[in-house]
Amino acid sequence: MADKKYGIGIDTGGTYTDGVLIDLADNSVLATAKSPTTHFELSRGISLCLRDILVNSKVKPQDIDLVAVSTTLATNAVVENKGDNVGLIVAGFARHFSLPVVSTLYIDGGHNVQGEEEAPLDMEAVIQAISDLKDHVDAYVVCAAMSIKNPAHEKVMAKAISMIDPQPVFMSHEVSQRPGVKERAATAVLNARLRPVMEDFLVGMQDALVALGLAHNVLIVRGNATPMNIAETSRQAASTVASGPAATAWYGLSFAPSDDAVIVDVGGTTTDVTMINDRKPSITEDGSLIGGWQTHVDSVKMSTVGAGGDSHAALDAKGDLAVGPDRVLPLAMAPEIAPPNEWLGKGLQSRLIAISPDLSAEEASHDPVLEHLHKHGPATPAMLTSHFKMAEITLVSHLRDLVKMQLAFETGFTPTDALHVLGELGLGDRDRARQGAEILAAECGMGVEEFAREVLDQLGRKIEAAILDHILMGETGKSLSGFYPGYQKSPVLDLRFQLKLSIVGIGAAARFILPQVAERLGTQVVFPDHYQVGNALGAILMAVGKKA
Repeated sequence: MADKKYGIGIDTGGTYTDGVLIDLADNSVLATAKSPTTHFELSRGISLCLRDILVNSKVKPQDIDLVAVSTTLATNAVVENKGDNVGLIVAGFARHFSLPVVSTLYIDGGHNVQGEEEAPLDMEAVIQAISDLKDHVDAYVVCAAMSIKNPAHEKVMAKAISMIDPQPVFMSHEVSQRPGVKERAATAVLNARLRPVMEDFLVGMQDALVALGLAHNVLIVRGNATPMNIAETSRQAASTVASGPAATAWYGLSFAPSDDAVIVDVGGTTTDVTMINDRKPSITEDGSLIGGWQTHVDSVKMSTVGAGGDSHAALDAKGDLAVGPDRVLPLAMAPEIAPPNEWLGKGLQSRLIAISPDLSAEEASHDPVLEHLHKHGPATPAMLTSHFKMAEITLVSHLRDLVKMQLAFETGFTPTDALHVLGELGLGDRDRARQGAEILAAECGMGVEEFAREVLDQLGRKIEAAILDHILMGETGKSLSGFYPGYQKSPVLDLRFQLKLSIVGIGAAARFILPQVAERLGTQVVFPDHYQVGNALGAILMAVGKKA
């Protein structure tokens, strides 16, 4: 065994961290592991996953030759609007554009296509811009017209910022050498915004790897299905936005039954849809649309929908059921909270808010809601609205922010609970899941099993719509949900599609959801070996394939 070399693939998602160990001689899988992603201390969940792999395989750390990592944390951060506050300074481009920044300031400067100065850089305006932004931003982006030909003005602006407000500065010419000021600026802004998210991930990953003696050869999967060294990642965070789907695509092309297929990854938080054509991932040719902004980031062509095993299945005040896009901790996985019959119901009673376990009393004291949760324990939004006499919309918005900042977490009924009710899963507390289903089923006049099946059906139909939208966007440039969002419930039209491609399922929940989706689409779904940890396996197979 001492002469053998092994590789580890790790995928850190919004809900779980998956791992797989392969023999690099023949890419055979020797061990797999799955652990909850511990957002408040990422190294904990990653370490647990890695330790399980090493213990189960009895492989020594010194025999691990390569570690490949994929993650959806950057993707989730874009969807959830998390990250640093960024100030953008644009030189020599007068047409205003909107990006996710605190402020965009336009000044004179820039160069022409020959690299000649179009106008002198307005240094007074630069100094004023820094003065205006410095108390309001965590990072800066500087972008000058045709900096890809002559970056002098960007370098001067970056130097000025470093002398006045030593915050991180991202220069657009360093992140992209393509023409297009707006797209180049958007790419730099996303890198700047995602820097803290990716640095937290990298610190957690490196802490776990160093502790286990695995930090010598680590690659991160880019969204375009190529690897990069872990040291490059914090300043190229935007390139990891499609990291998870890239690993998904690589797994699909390794195990799909045909050269063309639809790869569907059903996670806890989201479902990702990608395609392979002629045994190759479909890659964007002109940069990706990320969070609504066109960038110069190349990635696999993907669609993401907020629908997964841990999507919140809630009844509104009228008793109508909706599944997702919010993710909550399933009732079956939350044994330490109050029983559902003490709080669960419709509307503002549909979820329970609890403070994150690592938050101290002193840290909680800075926010009245967190302080209340720390002193009195978990509460529903209805309880908090009553206590604080706060407008519902204000409280709900504030709770959403606390959850996004990982200062609090939410528990409610989910498709995972529905699977426990139906006896398809046994990972958690089935009695607690069934108690939740009984309460909600009674509210909408259904039987318990009928309600559980309805939750799973709604999840499946959202995934079905995402698959059709992804394919139609590639074929026609238009989505079915945009054209006819209610097509699945039409009282007068029975609109069906026959999918000519097979579906490859990935993710632990996929086997319970995708067979019905495939049946409605008139195709087959396959679940290759180790589909439960497909992204982790795809990550290491991609790294090995690109090195070969």
